[in-house]
Amino acid sequence: MRFLDEVEITCISGQGGSGMVSFRREPFVPRGGPDGGDGGRGGSVVLVACHRLNTLQHLRGRRVYSAKRGGGGGTKGMTGACGDDRVVEVPVGTVVFDLESGTQIADLDVDGARTVVCRGGRGGRGNSHFKSSTNRTPRKSEPGGESLELRVRLELKLLADVGLLGFPNAGKSTLISRISNARPKVADYPFTTLVPNLGVVSVGSEASFVVADIPGLVTGASEGVGLGIQFLKHVERCSFLLHLVSVMEIGEALEDPLERYTALCGELQSFSAELAARHQIVVLTKVDLLGEEELGELMDSFEAVLGHRPLVLSSVTGRGVPELVQACGTRLQAMLEEQEGLDDELSE
Repeated sequence: MRFLDEVEITCISGQGGSGMVSFRREPFVPRGGPDGGDGGRGGSVVLVACHRLNTLQHLRGRRVYSAKRGGGGGTKGMTGACGDDRVVEVPVGTVVFDLESGTQIADLDVDGARTVVCRGGRGGRGNSHFKSSTNRTPRKSEPGGESLELRVRLELKLLADVGLLGFPNAGKSTLISRISNARPKVADYPFTTLVPNLGVVSVGSEASFVVADIPGLVTGASEGVGLGIQFLKHVERCSFLLHLVSVMEIGEALEDPLERYTALCGELQSFSAELAARHQIVVLTKVDLLGEEELGELMDSFEAVLGHRPLVLSSVTGRGVPELVQACGTRLQAMLEEQEGLDDELSE
């Protein structure tokens, strides 16, 4: 399936129904008076987050979404029918922006969350509302409220606990296929991952977390080089990042793993200072390709920068996989306890 994480659509609400000018015409009821009913409310355009959807692909073929107009008022004070709302389902994690102003309208980050993008026009009042002691036969009614039209940009940001970060061919897809049931494309050349992948990882018998594998980033990604900003935004929602650094050259201009790590941290800083400050677990991958002495020297160089030794991983041999999963589970549990502590303080 093609992954589409951004789309522009036009939303048009329904016009309200017009009020009715009518007078009672019944036997034995002389001068029955006005009985024109009100018009019905126009339908609204509503966006609803749905867990069954993973992309915005279903919106690609149709860019205009219109709601029904309200029915006109009737005789005997009958109100016109309300127009049906136009409900548009989007994936959980969709952010809605006003295309013209760029302001954020809503963030549909929970299944079932909904937002009214364009509210339908109100129904016009019938002539029965305009009768008075001095105007017993009003021949006046109101037209229905105008419809609204708004162009919006829908942007999907994946919801995951852990985001995999690294240069192309750093072993992200291999890792997610090893620790979860996700089956992304794995090959020995860069940019095998072209769309984000999500996998659910079990920690013990009860706990689990969601990990997101995004396409590899390159130098200049924060400025749009490679797949760039298009996928950097997907790690903005992640609780923390797994920064995977291959111990071997992967065809990049930066041969030294520590230089690649520093360069990618710089790209994060350029894209978002908040994202750069997010907690990272640094993992050296493909360690089966190095001798123990060379690996020890590389870990020492990373320790001098990080202040602690990085984790080591070989998805092929399985070395370090249980330790990595456990480290992620421990970190998420600690973050959950910290959040609960903050909530308790605020409630007091």
